Amino acid sequence: MDTITHGIAGALIGKAVFHGEDMFAFRPINRGRIITWSLMLGAIFPDSDVFRDFFSSDILLIITWHRSLTHSLVLLPLWAVILAAITQAFARWRKWEAPSFAMLTAIYALGLLSHILLDLVTSFGTMIWSPLQWSRPAWDLIFIVDFSLTALFLVPQLLAWVYSHPEKVKPRALGMWLVFLPAPLLIARIGEIVGAPISGRVILGATLIFTALFLLPALQGWGIKIKHDNWNRAGLFASLVYVALTLFAHHVAFARIQKFAELDHLQVQSIGALPLPPSLWHWDGLVRTPRGVYELRMDLSEKSASETDLLAHEHHYYPDAYPNSYIAAARLLPEVQKVMWFSRFPVTRFHKEGDVAVVEIADIRFIQTHRDRPAGFTYRVRFDINGNVLSKGWAAR
Repeated sequence: MDTITHGIAGALIGKAVFHGEDMFAFRPINRGRIITWSLMLGAIFPDSDVFRDFFSSDILLIITWHRSLTHSLVLLPLWAVILAAITQAFARWRKWEAPSFAMLTAIYALGLLSHILLDLVTSFGTMIWSPLQWSRPAWDLIFIVDFSLTALFLVPQLLAWVYSHPEKVKPRALGMWLVFLPAPLLIARIGEIVGAPISGRVILGATLIFTALFLLPALQGWGIKIKHDNWNRAGLFASLVYVALTLFAHHVAFARIQKFAELDHLQVQSIGALPLPPSLWHWDGLVRTPRGVYELRMDLSEKSASETDLLAHEHHYYPDAYPNSYIAAARLLPEVQKVMWFSRFPVTRFHKEGDVAVVEIADIRFIQTHRDRPAGFTYRVRFDINGNVLSKGWAAR
């Protein structure tokens, strides 16, 4: 999950569960604002591991280091205690009223846990048992950037802010509506650029939803009757419902890709149903076999697929290159071994560029939105005619 969404989710939990106040209120720092700030900081802290990139030239840190120690359930209590101690010391220095050390520890623990769980539901993999075990569990429920979930975290907080001062409701509501009005079009444009188009019907539906949420409660006057905490609790509840729906959708998608593998008599080494944007109904079924990876993209909004439909449905096959000395040499490289450890659906490719031999390891888990470009995680090794390594690293997209 992206770091911004983690922070928004943390702030929502602080307000919904611990009676936190708005972070940017025009009044002195108080206990309620410290609660929200602490939970938000706890929710983004795990991604601080990326700062190691500034002090290292190792391009593989993204797969060997990111989402490890700071994302660990084992080390979560340690991080919560450290962050609580820092916050309490800073609050004393500034003479701010702050929750007790035990309360701050619980707040930070919940913020850290929210981050770990929101990363765990994506397909990237999170080393939640590090340093005891360096595996990468992934629940494959939500795409790494999910604008629907981000909106569910953010919009209720904005509605709570809009209706927190009755005398300012109409200008605030109108302002928020104008800010969000172009959002569906901008998101659709992003989707088009990355090869995940969003239909006009979805764009219109999102626009109408934003209009109803920001304008109807203001025009009819019932928005001010809803308490600040209740707006945020509604947002937290809606977010949990959304995640539950992705769990159900994943179950349906996984059953379909299993049926596809069974009907096609595939020798399954690994299998998965991974979310595609928009992740609630678009899924990518992947099957790793001894000679390559099969991909079946699924739209769960379509009629339930029969056995005939599944076999007739367009699918893609990514074959491994036939073994040769260059591929064997590449697989002996420590960097390639790390890439293979990380990859769940790896495909080995080989081609020549004049006298240069090129070996690529592509993880099909990371979608090729444009099939003429390398997948998101494709490691490339180039050899000269004598088998010496000329270059190695991530392939440019």
